[in-house]
Amino acid sequence: MMEWLQLLLPAWTMGTLLVFLTAPLGCLMLWRRMSFFADTMAHGTLLGVAIAGALSLPLWLGVTFLAFLLVAILWVLHDPRLPNDALLALCSATLLCSGLLFIQHIPSLRPELLSYLFGDLLQISWSDLPMFALVIIAALAVLYKNWQAQIQIAIDPDIAVSEGVNAKWQRLVFMLLLALFTVLALRAVGSLLMGALLVIPALTARLLAHSPKQMVVWAFVMAQIGVTVGLWSSAGLNISTGLSIVLTMAILFTGIFIFQKIKNIA
Repeated sequence: MMEWLQLLLPAWTMGTLLVFLTAPLGCLMLWRRMSFFADTMAHGTLLGVAIAGALSLPLWLGVTFLAFLLVAILWVLHDPRLPNDALLALCSATLLCSGLLFIQHIPSLRPELLSYLFGDLLQISWSDLPMFALVIIAALAVLYKNWQAQIQIAIDPDIAVSEGVNAKWQRLVFMLLLALFTVLALRAVGSLLMGALLVIPALTARLLAHSPKQMVVWAFVMAQIGVTVGLWSSAGLNISTGLSIVLTMAILFTGIFIFQKIKNIA
């Protein structure tokens, strides 16, 4: 039992720290209708992994570089004539294909891809946590400072601008926070499931909440249950932590959705 606790406790602590960022960012993504952004960011980081492997650098360095480069690209490409979802699809496909092309020519990277795609939270050790905690606290401080403006932009951008909110700056802050989340969440659920970690708890919270504040609280609760149950399940069933966490969250959403539908019919 003690061996299990030594393995799971650092991973659970990291997952809990991540949930503090997952809940508000996931809600903002739904409110701003930018759910595809996380997938674009996740797919784009594959190229970062390939570049880091080619240059014999740590994978997280390549992922960080690509995440913030993607924010810069989207900032430059922003144009009222071009729909956001179309731009995201363009960037996602281009970066994913570029990453796959790189990896085809670097066979030594392929064994590491499974961990990159699905994550492995159980590899987290106590020595990793202080840096993660500092980064998450800094991100939460930035989010707290800009929270009211972010909600105003999400509800009605035109009214927010008329009230003095800098929409371009708030858009940049939001994308930078998502880029940071991408780097942090890569260890937890991997690139393929990163979007689900943000979207599913917020989507479940949408079914239960009656105000923005309630939605963030419910998203936190749902994400925390997903991380806790998913982590213990992955250790017991010997499956990937990312798969287990996301499936737990999906089961929670399905159960609540079905219960509410039956309740409404009755």
